[in-house]
Amino acid sequence: MRANYKMQRLYVPQDLAALAAIEASPEQSHYLSHVLRLNEGAELLLFNGRDGEWLARIDARTKKSVRLLVVEETRKQPAHPDLIYCFAPLKQGRLDYLVQKAVEMGAGMLQPVITQHTQIAKPGIERLRANVVEAAEQCGILALPEVREAQKFTTLLAGWDKERRLIFCDESAQTNNPLPTLQEIAERRLGLLVGPEGGFSEDERRQLHALPFVTSIPLGPRILRADTAAVAALAVIQATIGDW
Repeated sequence: MRANYKMQRLYVPQDLAALAAIEASPEQSHYLSHVLRLNEGAELLLFNGRDGEWLARIDARTKKSVRLLVVEETRKQPAHPDLIYCFAPLKQGRLDYLVQKAVEMGAGMLQPVITQHTQIAKPGIERLRANVVEAAEQCGILALPEVREAQKFTTLLAGWDKERRLIFCDESAQTNNPLPTLQEIAERRLGLLVGPEGGFSEDERRQLHALPFVTSIPLGPRILRADTAAVAALAVIQATIGDW
């Protein structure tokens, strides 16, 4: 069932079930009462990433708090997406955009990777998770991607599941069309690795090309910024061999 985009959606950490009472967070209470100006009896949708999506009503409201009453389930919890998205962190505004688009495009796990040319060595993980929630609320997503702590490039490759195909965007590829390469990949368990501004170093590219579980793809004749390349790669992978 498709998401209802006409109703307000909120992520809550509490368990969801019929007749459960949910206390909105202070920030959510302010948003519902003073931004949306919803009154008692108003309906909205709740999800927690585990129990599907539920219709709820504002049961009680004060100046600083809102209590929600869960009414009925509207959508079952789907299977968690299996695509692992690995990326070199960018500067903050563009990193926010990159994470939000990865969620929209069906990534199931977000793995920051510190490469030789990475601009940000320690991305704010809680901010990344907040961006995941915001994107999920806006786009009807129920299965929240996991956000992992940043790993060094060499650590990522050393610990990679050899049964999972890792696709990386190679700006030095000799061709422009990624489709023939993607269509040859039979595995359904996939990971995507997108590098930083300036791309991967020559040593990193050599390491990637030497690994049997790695597949390199081009992204066309144009030079793309890292955040644009991320969205383009996710789109072409999902459309060709993913869950588009």
